[in-house]
Amino acid sequence: MDSKYNPKEFEDRIYDEWIDNKSFMAKVNPEKEPYTIVLPPPNITGQLHMGHALDQTLQDVLIRWRRLQGYEALWLPGTDHASIATEVRVLKSIEEKEGITKEALGRDEFLKRAWEWRDEYGRIIVNQMKKLGSSCDWDKERFTMDEGCNKAVTEVFIRLYNKGLIYRGNRLINWCPDCMTTLSDAEVEHEEKPGHFYHINYRVKDSDEMLEIATTRPETMIADTGVAVNPKDERYKHLIGKTCILPLVGRELPIIADDYVDLEVGTGALKVTPAHDPNDFEIGIRHNLEQINIFNEDATMNENSGKYQGMDRYACRKEIVKDLEAEGYLVMIKDHAHNVGTCYRCNTVIEPRVSDQWFVKMAPLAGPAMDVVKENILKIVPERFTKVYMHWLENIRDWCISRQLWWGHRIPAFYCESCAEMFVAAEMPDICPKCGGTHFRQDEDVLDTWFSSALWPFSTLGWPDKTPELDYFYPTNVLVTGYDIIFFWVIRMVFSALDEMGEVPFEHVFLHGLVRDAQGRKMSKSLGNGVDPLDIIDQYGADALRFMLATGNSPGNDLKFQIERVESSRNFANKLWNASRFVIMGLEEKDLALTGDEQLTLADKWMLSRLNTVTQDITTSLEKFELGLAANKIYEFTWNEYCDWYIELAKKRLYGEDQTAKQTVQKVLITVLKDILRLLHPFMPFITEEIWAHMPGAGSLLVTDQWPVQDQKWLDANSEKQMELVMEAIKNLRNVRAEMDVVPSRKAKCMIVASDVEIGRQLIENAEYLMTLASCSEVVLIHSKSEVPEDAVSTVVYGAELFLPLADLIDFEKEMERLKKEKSKLESEVERVAKKLSNEGFVKKAPPALIEEEKGKQLKFIEMLNAVNERIEAIAKKL
Repeated sequence: MDSKYNPKEFEDRIYDEWIDNKSFMAKVNPEKEPYTIVLPPPNITGQLHMGHALDQTLQDVLIRWRRLQGYEALWLPGTDHASIATEVRVLKSIEEKEGITKEALGRDEFLKRAWEWRDEYGRIIVNQMKKLGSSCDWDKERFTMDEGCNKAVTEVFIRLYNKGLIYRGNRLINWCPDCMTTLSDAEVEHEEKPGHFYHINYRVKDSDEMLEIATTRPETMIADTGVAVNPKDERYKHLIGKTCILPLVGRELPIIADDYVDLEVGTGALKVTPAHDPNDFEIGIRHNLEQINIFNEDATMNENSGKYQGMDRYACRKEIVKDLEAEGYLVMIKDHAHNVGTCYRCNTVIEPRVSDQWFVKMAPLAGPAMDVVKENILKIVPERFTKVYMHWLENIRDWCISRQLWWGHRIPAFYCESCAEMFVAAEMPDICPKCGGTHFRQDEDVLDTWFSSALWPFSTLGWPDKTPELDYFYPTNVLVTGYDIIFFWVIRMVFSALDEMGEVPFEHVFLHGLVRDAQGRKMSKSLGNGVDPLDIIDQYGADALRFMLATGNSPGNDLKFQIERVESSRNFANKLWNASRFVIMGLEEKDLALTGDEQLTLADKWMLSRLNTVTQDITTSLEKFELGLAANKIYEFTWNEYCDWYIELAKKRLYGEDQTAKQTVQKVLITVLKDILRLLHPFMPFITEEIWAHMPGAGSLLVTDQWPVQDQKWLDANSEKQMELVMEAIKNLRNVRAEMDVVPSRKAKCMIVASDVEIGRQLIENAEYLMTLASCSEVVLIHSKSEVPEDAVSTVVYGAELFLPLADLIDFEKEMERLKKEKSKLESEVERVAKKLSNEGFVKKAPPALIEEEKGKQLKFIEMLNAVNERIEAIAKKL
């Protein structure tokens, strides 16, 4: 092994070795139980970020652990075409380089460019995953728009359409004026923004009475087709059934009664704009109100807006408020913070608008998706997110799946150009059965990205074909993903799998949090606080980054990225490297397996017992998805118990003349080290594989070795208890010596007074450990404190008190010499401060705070001088 730990020397080489040996390949194997994870496919638009690094580290820990346990472990990788994000990026690239618009380029040429983008940039993130150490079966890599996935998407669309669960309808949708496409409810992010309530008077027809309404969006009043009040509202009961006049426009609006209206919000009278508000749309359906669209696709005002046509929506708002005030309709404007829906991709405020779109009918699909959670068939970790999952499904609306884009799965719907008859089919029809026409056009829209992602657990395994891989690896075992895409992806995979496969797509959903910066802020380009995982890997190595992410993970909770923690993880790797090198370089034999016939010391028994206890603890933590807890346990055991304690205790035998004792301790050292490497491998695969290659008789790669199993023959609670006592005694004795600044080379007699006879016996039996690690010259058991010198210092451990004679710890002549020097120094400081404070010029000119500071120093130096004088007097008596 190299003398220094340098991950750059071996990480890439080891990954290539794993690939060459097909270490990650999983195949249909009836002899083994399968364990499957499908990778949440990262978008082809970006690079690996810290969120990816966390997500993939957790998955890799699980898959490497299960592989070592003997499962046929498949981690199936892939990437997502990401309709909106990719189209935006490709168009931006084309416009910047060539100055050509999407329309000028044409659909076919644009798609050609998009596929070229995918071929170039889709590989980048895959290569970055390999740098992280992700042990995916790359031979099975998929893409959401590859031929097989496209076939699955078409099949599901047709099936749902034939069942009546997909329909085309003129409904209110979320529209992004920047991306120029529809968005599903899950793709709209709601954030609180400052705004206003505009109070406007609507005159009741044929009366002098005014009906005051309050709105946050006065520009939409042009599209009002009614005013609603609550039927229980005594203020407005007399107006129900009458009409009012729309200011600035003059349209008559029916005053209707609807339970949706909140008596406490605004004025209790609600302007109803069915074409531009989701709740108003539902009211409009119930009361058969007209829908008037006043917005163009870019959120400018259209021909239905009268004199405001062509204005931007916010410019229109200002103009309408100005006109309302001029004509006496504006009552007042009040500040009001409210939730505003924005596009999850570009952060533009979305515009609800009525449009012809494709929808999935959700009510029949949501029920079974809730049942599998209620019946504990699908388990969500941590369990608290079950409420989020259920709440979303209980309140779900039909899913708008059509997007006005070119990049994506094109909707398999065809229209006869002769009679406009529509057909949903995998291929374009040859002849129209209705009119005999032979010319058809395909629907221009593509499907929501999440429609194909919803099929990912089974489409990637060959569905709709009945493949051996689908039969063997499906359903998968666990989905690992961030809690922020429960709605986007998790729920959709569940209801899609239940509908198409008749069973859940995975047994567990393991949700992790977001990676935030050291201040707890979300990492973003705008804040400039993002951290590139590849930079961290280049500086500290992949293992350090992975271990930091794993130890900082608690299911469902966000993680703060702190570079100090990465450095700490690298220090741990360095500690492991040095300890392993020490153990391996001292070996003289290759056959160092424990037979059970060795004469084991207390330290040996303790170490083997602790190893087997920790092995079971770590396994249990992993089974509960407590990966951070498992990582911390292996860290504590490796650093504190194995390196800091056992290796130090072992050195006396390693350097001694007793060859049998030397061989025994080497057997224990190497046995424990091998299992440490196995336990640590899922978290830090590179360094453990590199060290493993230098282990005696290693043979095969660690990645395909065996996970350790607790061996109860080595469990020894009594030895653990005894060793705990000895370690506590050593720590306490070391603390006493450290407080007195005694060098390790100065030995001291340890006198034990035990109130508990058994404790005293155990300490005497293991006196050699106190002599080795606590610098004791001898350890003796005495009957009472009367035998202890008056000046001895002491420490208490369980049922015993340990004394160290002061004379053994201190060279009184040297100490007297040191104290006299200290006294002289302190006397000079006391004199200096006294002169300063007696100087009238200083006292008059100096700020009061500085004078108080000097007085404080004076008191401190006097106290220190008094303490030194007392110590000098005490030592003088000894000389």
